[in-house]
Amino acid sequence: MKLPVFKALLLHRFAKTIVFGLALLPFCWLLLAAMTNRLGANPAEFLLRALGDWTLRFLCLVLTVTPLRIISGTSALARFRRMLGLFVYFYAALHMLSYSWFDMGFEFDDIAKDIAKRPFILIGFSGFVLLTALALTSFNRAIKLMGAKRWQRLHRLVYVVAGLAILHFFWMRAGKNNFTEVYVYGAILGTLLLWRGWHRVKNKPG
Repeated sequence: MKLPVFKALLLHRFAKTIVFGLALLPFCWLLLAAMTNRLGANPAEFLLRALGDWTLRFLCLVLTVTPLRIISGTSALARFRRMLGLFVYFYAALHMLSYSWFDMGFEFDDIAKDIAKRPFILIGFSGFVLLTALALTSFNRAIKLMGAKRWQRLHRLVYVVAGLAILHFFWMRAGKNNFTEVYVYGAILGTLLLWRGWHRVKNKPG
């Protein structure tokens, strides 16, 4: 596809609607699978793990937007960054909800004790708290209230979230000694974060 055609598609009035629908497809598939008993022998665990995986995938996707926009010179890609970022939070919130419901039965005292006792749960919960702050301040009104510089500093915490997400995933997989997917996501996020750091240094005045 030629770049001008690609840009025109990104600027189409239905482009955001299409991207929204595509981003919602994993949730719809998981919901349908749950309703039709197609989540395997342990549906709760399957759902919990799948929602965690989709959180990581959307985190990779949202961090790809800026490098791809700069490298391709396609500024229209920025239109989708906020939406994709909110989908990261959407799947992370569902992941947290699944843990609270299926694993802990909404026993909040037990949840608090579990978070304090198990490091990988603490790391995951910390990432979710940071994501909540980013989601709540992802709107134009928040930028006006905070000021652009403060808002940008806050939203750089997405790098911290990425690191916490990989560490959470690593510790979760350590019990089964299965790190293949951890290395894949770690390599993707590491490459994206290194590129952002390199680009920032490269374009720093002086």
